[in-house]
Amino acid sequence: MIAKKPSILICGNQPDRDLLREICAGIEEEGVLYEVLELESADLDELAYEAASESILGAGIGIIGSRAAMQMRGLHKGQNVFEVNRPSFAQCRSLGANSARAIKRVAFKKVYDV
Repeated sequence: MIAKKPSILICGNQPDRDLLREICAGIEEEGVLYEVLELESADLDELAYEAASESILGAGIGIIGSRAAMQMRGLHKGQNVFEVNRPSFAQCRSLGANSARAIKRVAFKKVYDV
């Protein structure tokens, strides 16, 4: 039996490695674990939805190239909490931090005004 760790799941399809690194750094700063999976889906909403659905913590991030979205379990596919297109490194770090903050029930950091 393989036990899953309580972590935020990041599902990506050819993600921009620099942006992915910043998303992961944001999660780490909040003291939460994460896992990264490469999937073949070309739909950002599908990746984010799958990540949130499969995460034990109920939070997930989808990333395709330079687009990323944060999703929570229980929300409909496409109803992302945050979605960014060609984000700055600061926006990526905030997106990662916010996925952890949602779990911890702490106020979100700004994503769009960064």
